[in-house]
Order: sequence, then C-alpha cells, then structure tokens
Amino acid sequence: MNQKRPMLSVTEALEILLNAAGTGQATEIVPTISANGRVLASAQYSNLHVPPMDNTQMDGYAVRSADCRGGAALLPVIQRIPAGLVGAELAPGSAARIFTGAFIPVGADAVVMQEQTQVEEIDGQTYVRILHEPQAGEWIRRQGEDIREGAEILQAGTRLRAQELGLAASVGLAELPVAKTLRVAVFFTGDELTMPGETLRPGAIYNSNRFLLNGLLQNLQCQVTDYGIVPDSLESTRETLRKAAQEHDLIITSGGVSVGEEDHIRPAVEAEGHINMWQIAVKPGKPLAFGEVNRVSSGAAFFIGLPGNPVSSFVTFLLFVRPFILRCQGVQDVAPRSVPIRADFDWLKADRRNEFLRVKMNEHGGLDLFPNQSSGVLSSAVWGDGLVDVPAGTSFRKGDFVKFIPFDSLMY
Repeated sequence: MNQKRPMLSVTEALEILLNAAGTGQATEIVPTISANGRVLASAQYSNLHVPPMDNTQMDGYAVRSADCRGGAALLPVIQRIPAGLVGAELAPGSAARIFTGAFIPVGADAVVMQEQTQVEEIDGQTYVRILHEPQAGEWIRRQGEDIREGAEILQAGTRLRAQELGLAASVGLAELPVAKTLRVAVFFTGDELTMPGETLRPGAIYNSNRFLLNGLLQNLQCQVTDYGIVPDSLESTRETLRKAAQEHDLIITSGGVSVGEEDHIRPAVEAEGHINMWQIAVKPGKPLAFGEVNRVSSGAAFFIGLPGNPVSSFVTFLLFVRPFILRCQGVQDVAPRSVPIRADFDWLKADRRNEFLRVKMNEHGGLDLFPNQSSGVLSSAVWGDGLVDVPAGTSFRKGDFVKFIPFDSLMY
C-alpha cells in the first residue's frame, strides 16, 4: 500500500527552490540612472578617491593653523575659492575665502567657519580677523575619506536602490552590469473567476489574484506576460503551459493546484514536464507546486503553482516565489528581515503546520492580531503591517516575544 508522502517544511521547500534557482540570470549593461531595482551582476570598484582632494565642510576661511596661534589673528584675504575651482597655494600669513565643498589650497591645513571670523577693510585690502584658534585638520574632509581608490563599493548580487545608484555615480560609473529581467508568465484557473468591470454572475468571484500577483512581480522588476483566465480543462491548461514555456523563464499559476476533479494544474504540468515539489506544511498555503515545463525546442521553464485563496496566494508568493526570483536574479541573501516583537494577544492552539499570522503594530510597541485569519480574507493583508512566523507545534501567550516579518521587507 502506498504511503502518503509527508509535507515538506518551509525550510525544506525553500532549500529545494533556491537550489533549483542556481546562481543567476544572463547579464546586460544598463545606464546607471536606469538601474533602480535591478540586481548587480558583478562587484564594482572605484578608480578614484572620494573626495578626490581635501575639501571644506564649511563656508569660511582656509588658513595655516600656525598663523592663528594666540587668537584674534588678522590675515589678508588673498583669494576666493568657490566649489568647482582649485585655488592657488596659500602663502604664509594669509587666508583664502572658501565655500563648502571647495578643495583646500596647498599650504592650508585648517578651515575657520565664517561665524568665528570678522571681516575688515584696511586701505582697500580685505582682511579677516580669526576669532578662534583652529587645530590642524579642522573642518576638512580628507581625500578618500568616503571611498579609497581601488575599494570595492558594491558587491555582486546587490539589489540596487537609490543610494547604491548614487554611490556608483559618485565614482563615475555611467553604466552597470545587471542580471537580465526575469521573464514571467502568469495565468489563472477557475471558471468562477470574473474580471472587475464585468457583471458578477451567481457563483462567480472577482479575480483579485490577477492584480495581486502582477503587482508583486512588478515590484521585483520582472517582465510579466499575463495570459489571463484559462478555462477549467486539462487541455486548455496544457496548451497555455506549452505556449508560456516557449519564451519565459518562469510560469506562475493561481488556483487549480489542489486534488479535486476540477484541479487540472498538476496533471497538466506532469504531462508537459514534471513536478519536483508538492504540498508544504505551511498555513495559509499548503497546496503549492514547483516543477518545470518542457519547451518544444529545448530546455524548460520553471513552474510554480500557487493556491487560489487570495491570502494563501499572497503569503506563499512572499515566502517562496519572492526568494526564488531573487536568487534567479543573482541575489544571495534572500531571507526577509525579521525582528522580535511583543505579541499583545494569545495564540494557544498549536498547529502541525508552520503558521504565518497577519498582525499590525500598535501604539504600545506590540502586535495586534487580525481577528479573522481565514485564507480568503484579503483585507487582513491590507490592515496588517506584516506576518508573525509561528513554527509548527508552537503556541504563545500575550507578552511573549515572537518573530515578526514586516511586509515592507517582503515586497521588493
């Protein structure tokens, strides 16, 4: 007699997915200004110091500190140095008017900010009285203080944000090598599904997952082809899988991954390829499939089948699809940020599956539980700030600290 295969743990399922994802996509070169959200394909190094020369942090006067000993030194102002110009060497016993960001002239070793000076005109010559005794190096940013020439500034696999783009630009990198955009096909099964704007017939529901998954994939910079709602039949499902596999790296479906008579995803994928993983000990979202769909020419497209309930689809995408896509793009650290936070509610019924609860931060620094944790209540994902990761067989009481995963660490 065949024994039922035990469900995979969340950790086991992730390991299978990430191992299959490999080490990253093919790469391309894009303008730095257009690289926001892309994944860096190779480490980047600086070919210059930042800043390239000593410069001033303040508007004021560049001086030789030795000329200002004893206080109230009176020095002739012999040059003016705005940002973008290089001044002449500073002669002993003189000062240079200097503005924030300007390079320190040779000979000067300190800047006195203008609030600590007094300007005087004597016989047509401008003098500055130094009302402060500066120390060597005062208000000077040193050459290479931010970045040294030859230093690695960005690691391979970095998901590029605005700050990384600014850093790359600061060392003159006009272009960056990035992983090519992942091509993802999506389609949705269920004769009950109706698009917003259409009349909702008896027994039908609006297809919220279509909008949910498209948005999540766009957040991850994927190139998405949406095949829409596919009729509930084995042949229609197989035909769409064949078509999608030809020009896509990954196929994602929603619905039809259970074991009912109207659930055609598994037999369709097995007919067109194979299933590597089926059912995970996670709540919400147990029926999740992972495999490959063969291409007519050669090779295969990855396949992930998500459950149809909207919260199940949402949570399993965040837990499994997001890290899989990031790893395909070359990101190594795909684990979401989590923090221990106090639960302000009891959770006393331990489940055999790893549960993920929708919660919200309250004004007291704790977490409140959405009262209805059903997998069909999508409003819980809008109300909540994130998920509490409850390991299998675990319960806790109000006041215990739990593992909180903010939504803002799961969306990008």
